[in-house]
Amino acid sequence: MGVGPDSIKAKALNVDKLKISKKKEDDDVQETGCWIKFRFFGRCISSRSKVESSISGSSTQYAESKSTNDTSTDQPVAPVASSSTTSNGESITSTPNITEELKIASQLRKFNFVELKSATRNFRPESLLGEGGFGCVFKGWINENGTAPVKPGTGLTVAVKTLNHDGLQGHKEWLAEVNFLGDLLHPNLVKLIGFCIEDDQRLLVYEFMPRGSLENHLFRRSLPLPWAMRMKIALGAAKGLAFLHEEAERPVIYRDFKTSNILLDADYNAKLSDFGLAKDGPEGDKTHVSTRVMGTYGYAAPEYVMTGHLTSKSDVYSFGVVLLEMITGRRSMDKNRPNGEHNLVEWARPYLGERRRFYRLIDPRLEGRFSIRGAQKAAQLATLCLSRDPKARPLMSEVHEALKPLPNLKDMACSSPYFQAMQLERTGSNPGSRNGSKGAQSMRSLSISNSPYNPNQPYRSPKPAR
Repeated sequence: MGVGPDSIKAKALNVDKLKISKKKEDDDVQETGCWIKFRFFGRCISSRSKVESSISGSSTQYAESKSTNDTSTDQPVAPVASSSTTSNGESITSTPNITEELKIASQLRKFNFVELKSATRNFRPESLLGEGGFGCVFKGWINENGTAPVKPGTGLTVAVKTLNHDGLQGHKEWLAEVNFLGDLLHPNLVKLIGFCIEDDQRLLVYEFMPRGSLENHLFRRSLPLPWAMRMKIALGAAKGLAFLHEEAERPVIYRDFKTSNILLDADYNAKLSDFGLAKDGPEGDKTHVSTRVMGTYGYAAPEYVMTGHLTSKSDVYSFGVVLLEMITGRRSMDKNRPNGEHNLVEWARPYLGERRRFYRLIDPRLEGRFSIRGAQKAAQLATLCLSRDPKARPLMSEVHEALKPLPNLKDMACSSPYFQAMQLERTGSNPGSRNGSKGAQSMRSLSISNSPYNPNQPYRSPKPAR
């Protein structure tokens, strides 16, 4: 697992007294391709030169503990008041006693800076995958079983994350990445391969995630992510959270669950990345962990934002937000929407409980190519996860079980006369809308084919980056 070409995300939401940092999505969404990469690289140059100059003559070990698959190339970057600023008391840029704080897992590889510099081809622009609150992420190639750099296209492809000294993410979060991902091994968690730390320099090395982030596929691609694939990704992400909450030796609260932190391998298997904000769960008789409020605006559970009391049910709420994003194709927060629709959860609540209005929630870009029963079940799950009462929210293991059948359901809405009539009514009554008469026509043509969704056919995502 590693960082892939759409995966670099920045953590947003460092709230002391509810000082919440919002994402800069509105501006970034308009930019794509090489222009974004060029813009990001400009911001990375200064930190790169600092890294090189301060390390010249000494070797630096960096561990990239975030297998951020979504490269900032395709992802909005949160202007972080962010996780690095996260709790001011929690983020430190100086290097306290490393040996006391760093619990190095035996399987992690220790790199030196010269090796990683060579592996990324001197951190050149073509190797840049993106940028987040921590710093820049570069693509590299290393020996399958060691730390030596190898020729591009050979060996093991990795993502190398460098610490930006002007950034907000600090030493504490870097330690959290190494300590959590160094210990936690699961198919639905991104894999931390190793790290590099020398003087005040830090890097992390992850396995490369070729499909990037869920955020990129939901909101940046011209073709919509197919319904069955959305449910497959939701299932994998739920399994990852269930492992952290209920199966890990020590329960872990993820605290930053969002679409940009869900990375996808070549087969669209979901893996959770970026553990900089993760916390150990409550132990013994304790019911919660008291901490400063951090995370990303739009995903944080309301009781956590109000009290700073963190529980695993805070993650469950965040999962509900992401599930709602997958159902609707809308971002959790979108200021470009009309008034009353900026906050996805508040806009969607009235529709979730009504069968007739429920269809208005579904991503219109799917054009009826979704399972009716699957969408209803997903909406019910989202409603439970988003309950205002944390105790009423389900366990993630229960969510995972409920999601299991959803990717394989074949009752496509486009073959339902009721859905077709409703769509025609919607498009006919609002001909000036974005879908307009074209939407009605596409619904008529879809109803003729009546063919169930084949996950291998309709969605042609760009080939995974190599």
